[in-house]
Amino acid sequence: MLVFLLVAGLVALVAGGELLVRGASGLGRACGLSPLVVGATVVATATSAPELAVSVDATLSGSPGLAVGNAVGSNTVNILLVLGVAALVRPQTGDRALLRLDLPVALGLAVALLVLGLDGGLGRWDGALLTLGVLGYLAAAVVRGRRAPAEEASPGDPHPVRDVLALLAGVGLLVLGANWLVDSASTIAASLGLSDLVIGLTVVSVGTALPEITTAVLAAVKGDTQLAVGNVVGSNVANIGMVLGIPALALPGGIAVDPAAVRFDVPVMAAATVALGVVLWTGSLVSRPEGAVLLAWFVAYTAYLVLDSADHDALGPFSAVLLWFCLPVTVVAAAGLAVREVRAGRGAGPGRERRA
Repeated sequence: MLVFLLVAGLVALVAGGELLVRGASGLGRACGLSPLVVGATVVATATSAPELAVSVDATLSGSPGLAVGNAVGSNTVNILLVLGVAALVRPQTGDRALLRLDLPVALGLAVALLVLGLDGGLGRWDGALLTLGVLGYLAAAVVRGRRAPAEEASPGDPHPVRDVLALLAGVGLLVLGANWLVDSASTIAASLGLSDLVIGLTVVSVGTALPEITTAVLAAVKGDTQLAVGNVVGSNVANIGMVLGIPALALPGGIAVDPAAVRFDVPVMAAATVALGVVLWTGSLVSRPEGAVLLAWFVAYTAYLVLDSADHDALGPFSAVLLWFCLPVTVVAAAGLAVREVRAGRGAGPGRERRA
């Protein structure tokens, strides 16, 4: 029964996220926003709704580790898994504004979460700061989008009534799916001896990131290579500022932050954000080989979490290989690519693209 509720919760979240994305995208295009801005604002906020629903329900249910693990894990999943899969389908592109505004805001909120969580919790003032951060970002992104040339926008054929109905139906499915997912995941975690934080960082974060994965893959198949990058970065901003900020602001006790998340998972999320910035800076493009590397690091990160939660004997050798071999190789390869792009005159500015 628990497995059925877990699967049903994930299905409800995916269906609700799909309806939310469809309605939000339609309303965004009707406002004349470009695909990148629609992805970074309207779609990103919509696809972060599952994380918000799960975090609120988890906090009210007495599982704050699930709430924090869900938000932080979803951000890591967005970069490593969502963009990795999308880049394998088709290389993903960004633009200069993404590096100037979106990525710095995402990294800034990650650092803010790291600092604010040092005392073991997010109170109302912390929640207010994070919420103001995401609201300011959304306002700046919309202003940027409205100033974009008309040819970059995709107004489409507006259907406001249909879009609003899709939004309402999506919210209903998200709330229902969040309840099922949190209850079943918490019970399964307890029976397996896993902490709420680990379950939030793995099963729940991947489950609530399915709308982003679906959106990114469909956009890549259709040739819209900017929507996925904007969606991922915007979702990461919303996952910290909205998913953690709003519950911390609204709930009397705020949100407890597991010290393990501050020591490891939040820094990993920040490192993934920096890595994405480096990848985009070297040509405003996430190529297929880079997508494969992102996917490989997602597998390694997930394996580390599972081994660590089980206190497995293989954790030591596995960590040593990651730290002393995989990480240096990745850094050296990234540095070499950056130097090559700069010497070729293609890495001097983020607006230039390189071949896939």
